Amino acid sequence: MPQKDPCQKQACAIQKCLQANKYIESRCEDVIRAMRMCCEHAGENSICCSGFAREQRSTEPKILGAS
Repeated sequence: MPQKDPCQKQACAIQKCLQANKYIESRCEDVIRAMRMCCEHAGENSICCSGFAREQRSTEPKILGAS
C-alpha cells in the first residue's frame, strides 16, 4: 500500500476552501499558511508541496552581490 502524502490533508483543505470562497485566496490564508508549514516540515517527502517549494524559491528576496 502506498504511503499517504504527509501534506495531502492540507492540500485538500486548500481546494475545499478555494471552491467555497469562489477562489478568493485572501479568504483562505489560514489553510494556505498551514500548507506552507506542513511543506516546511515534510520537504521533499510530499508531492503536494512541489508547487509550494517552487513558489517559495521564486518569491525569496535576492541578495545583491550574491552569486
